[in-house]
Amino acid sequence: MLHAILSLISKWAIPILLLAVPLYGYIKKVPVYEAFVEGAEEGFTTAVKIIPFLVGMMVAISVFRASGAMDYLSLGLEPLTSRIGAPSEILPLAIMRPMSGSAVLGMATELMRVYGPDSFIGRLASVMQGTTDTTFFILTVYFGSVGIKKYRYSIVTGLTADISGFIAAIYICNLLFR
Repeated sequence: MLHAILSLISKWAIPILLLAVPLYGYIKKVPVYEAFVEGAEEGFTTAVKIIPFLVGMMVAISVFRASGAMDYLSLGLEPLTSRIGAPSEILPLAIMRPMSGSAVLGMATELMRVYGPDSFIGRLASVMQGTTDTTFFILTVYFGSVGIKKYRYSIVTGLTADISGFIAAIYICNLLFR
């Protein structure tokens, strides 16, 4: 019964939302179409402004991976992570996560294809996706698009949160799935 209710809600949530938002705007006497067009224009302007930051970030990630630096870093961290219960196969994902969400999604997909989604590695990859963020991507794109140039403390805070999320993912997965 609960499954049927959730299925019905998920089927109708988006259409109802797409109807409710303009209807609410109309009731509040907001020029809905004009507000939409203005927002779309601002979104396009922002998208054009962030293109150089995106290109720079993608080049940096490609150079990092192609140079073999990620492999050396994984190899250097392997003795430490094996002590805390993290398999070495997950290290490239942990290293890349602060840089690129799409690259890590591809890595996680590959890990799940090789080891299975219900394996410890598959589950750890999934939990890591949810407990960490793309710190450098956020700083590059979002901060760059609004002109913030001094973000030293944001890097430290973001990477601290990523490391905490990585450790929490390992702890939780070892607790629940081993």
